Amino acid sequence: MSAGTTQQGPAARRSAMAEQVLADGSATAAELAERFGVSLMTIHRDLDELERQGIVRKFRGGVTAQPSGVFESNVQYRLKAMRAQKAAVADHALGLIEPGTAIMLDDSTTALEIARGLRLAGITPLTVVTNFLEALNLLSDQRGIHLMALGGDYDPLHSSFLGVSCVEAVQSLRVDVCFASTSAVHGGYAYHQEQHIVSVKRAMLDSAARNVLLIDHTKLARTALHRVAPLSRFDLVLVDDGAPAEALRELDEHQVRYEVCATGPTTATNMTNVTRGCDDPAGAT
Repeated sequence: MSAGTTQQGPAARRSAMAEQVLADGSATAAELAERFGVSLMTIHRDLDELERQGIVRKFRGGVTAQPSGVFESNVQYRLKAMRAQKAAVADHALGLIEPGTAIMLDDSTTALEIARGLRLAGITPLTVVTNFLEALNLLSDQRGIHLMALGGDYDPLHSSFLGVSCVEAVQSLRVDVCFASTSAVHGGYAYHQEQHIVSVKRAMLDSAARNVLLIDHTKLARTALHRVAPLSRFDLVLVDDGAPAEALRELDEHQVRYEVCATGPTTATNMTNVTRGCDDPAGAT
């Protein structure tokens, strides 16, 4: 346990605590007390506050991550969840991007990993269209990238621009590839927890010649409130290698073209499943 950990204030400690629970899925109060160098009473107060915010769910002796609407919405917590898996998916997605094309990135934190990769990949010239303020900030100083911001009503919870104005801005464009993510994939459909996000994502899918769905394995066989689109609307689904076999079988049953991306030191694709209508190379854009 480091000195920096023991000296954290309540807000910083709770943020670090939430990050650990989101990464591990669960934790006991005793484990958290030892890690953060505070009493069990203090830990329980912190956990009460995190539960009040909708980030965790308490049980006797500990907590689990809470997949609530707040968790799904809050960009600060989404940024901390499944980072290695999102990076693996984004690394593979970079191989689908060719110089001279126009791509669209939604406001998902998986698409944000693509923006991070573009800073180093040297795929230029390139046009990048996005409504995600985090991605705009990342790419604003990159030479060779023509950056287009989608306007609309700024939503600080998502750090993105949404609403009717954003949908209209999307509808006025035509891009080569749209990279998007959703809250859940189940029964041959992609779902999202929030209705006002769905309208923007649908417009993005309609504006692109090709659509690529980016998901970490926790999104498979989950449920969310609003249906975004059938998986047939996506030319390719990218998922990390934590995906269980039964979830991949469900994708097979719905004739979904997907590729599984390996996490770890080398983020190369370790399996490709090509279904009907997918005779072209996986990297074509």
